[in-house]
Amino acid sequence: MPIPAIQWYPGHIAKAERQLQEQVKKVDVVLEVRDARIPFATYHPLLATWIGNKHKLLIVNRVDAIPPTVRELWAEWFVSQGEQPFFANAQQGTGVAAISKAAQSVGVAINQKRKERGMLPRPVRAVVIGFPNVGKSALINRLLNKRVVESARRAGVTKSLRWVRISDRLELLDAPGIIPGRLDDQAAAVKLAICDDIGEAGYDRQRISAALIELCQELGYVAGFEDRYGSIPTTLSGEEYLHQLANEKYRGDLERTSHLILNDFRTGVLGSIPLELPPKSNS
Repeated sequence: MPIPAIQWYPGHIAKAERQLQEQVKKVDVVLEVRDARIPFATYHPLLATWIGNKHKLLIVNRVDAIPPTVRELWAEWFVSQGEQPFFANAQQGTGVAAISKAAQSVGVAINQKRKERGMLPRPVRAVVIGFPNVGKSALINRLLNKRVVESARRAGVTKSLRWVRISDRLELLDAPGIIPGRLDDQAAAVKLAICDDIGEAGYDRQRISAALIELCQELGYVAGFEDRYGSIPTTLSGEEYLHQLANEKYRGDLERTSHLILNDFRTGVLGSIPLELPPKSNS
C-alpha cells in the first residue's frame, strides 16, 4: 500500500491567501520569514508573483536552532543568489533591530517622493509573509516591544489579517501562515511536519519521527540522540531505531516515543540541528 501523501491546507489559509494578494498591492515592503532549519522548504513558490517589484527583506528566523557554521554557509549562499538575509531569533529579539531599520529605510525613499509631490509623509507599510509557525507573530511582537498578536509554537494560530501600527514610521500587516494548496514536494512536506510548520492533522507522527532520525543520520547530527536517549541511530533505519527506543525506554509505546523525539528536536533538546544545507559551490 502506498504511503499517504502529506497534505494540509485548512480553510482559513485559503481565505487569507486571497485577502493577502489584495493587501500586498497596498504595501511598500514585504518581510518574508523562513525557518532557519529548512530555508528551502519554507519558500513559497508563488511569493515572487505576488510581490512583483516591491522591496523584500528575507528574514531567516530561528537562527538559534542551527549551528553558527551553518548560518555562515547560508549567509554566503543567499548573497551568491543576490539576496541579503537577515538572521533572527524573534522569540529572543536577536536581529530584530536590523530588520526594523531596513524596513524603515524603505520609507525614507517613499516619503522623499511624496514630499516632492507636495504630499505629507506616512509610515512605511510592510507585510509579514511566511509559512505557518515560522515566527511571524513573534517578530511583530518584538518589533513593537510588546505582545500585540497571539504567538505560539504551533501552526495555524493566526487566522486573519490585521494591521499593526509599530511607530509613526512603520505599519505591519500580520497575516496567517501561507502554504501551497498542494504539497507536491513530499520531501519538503516531511521537513515542514518535522519542524511543526504544518498542522498535526496533516501527517502521521511515527512516520515523521522516523524521517527525522534518518535526516539526522544523513546530515551527521546524531550526537544529541546519545546524550538524550543513550544510543545513536547509526546502522538502524529510522523506523527500526524508533521501535528499539520505544521497547527499551517506553514499554513499546511508539506514539509516545514519536512525540518525545519530535518535541525534543523542536525544543532544541537534541541540539542545534539543520535539516537543510545550501548547495555546494561548483567552484
